[in-house]
Amino acid sequence: MNPVAAVARRELRSYFVTPVAYVFLVIFLVLAGILTFYAGDFYDRQQADLQPFFSMHPWLYLVLVPAVSMRLWAEEAKGGTLELLLSLPLTLAQAMLGKFLAAWLFIGMALLLTFPIWITVNYLGSPDNGVILAGYIGSWLMAGGFLAIGACLSAVTQSQVVAFVLTVVVCYLLILAGQPQVLDFFQGTLPRKLVNGVAHLSMLRHFQAISRGVLDLRDLLFFVLSMAAWLTAGVLVLDLKRTA
Repeated sequence: MNPVAAVARRELRSYFVTPVAYVFLVIFLVLAGILTFYAGDFYDRQQADLQPFFSMHPWLYLVLVPAVSMRLWAEEAKGGTLELLLSLPLTLAQAMLGKFLAAWLFIGMALLLTFPIWITVNYLGSPDNGVILAGYIGSWLMAGGFLAIGACLSAVTQSQVVAFVLTVVVCYLLILAGQPQVLDFFQGTLPRKLVNGVAHLSMLRHFQAISRGVLDLRDLLFFVLSMAAWLTAGVLVLDLKRTA
């Protein structure tokens, strides 16, 4: 069996051995429903779309995704199973990719379980399901970006709490990066090109573009390259730990 697939299967199975996975799924689905239909003013808008649903995802992921990613490597290091994992016939990159894919698939399962919300909006009106599909794709890509950050930072420390806090802080900064208030703050002190560079680092900005139904290659590449960069950084951290 492919080493990446073997690690991913092992990790995905481990989620459902304990109640943690089920608790996460329930919390995610309940919060998604509450934030969409109440905090998102779904009914007051009188418009058949899922924009209120997707607009809440960055803030849902800001807490729930680090809760998933914090255990990826910190738990292995603390439990003493990291050495055992790395003694298997696989590379650090394969181990990192397998763990990441398992967590990403788990988040994908949580997203798929929100299908009653999609059914509801189709029952109430005639939404553009192409835009909704793009929103789901953007949401899953953003979750992957957050997970890659969490996987890297989980490799830095043995403490799951520290990994959680670091991931929340970094993800929050990447959400805020494209906000007008932040850009206005840097406008007078940094060159325009650098300010534009800060804006392009915003995961929220790229996610919002996709969720409007525009599958621009630049936005898709942003998430793919972000995931690749953070996962590569995580592999380097683990390699430094192993050789230290």
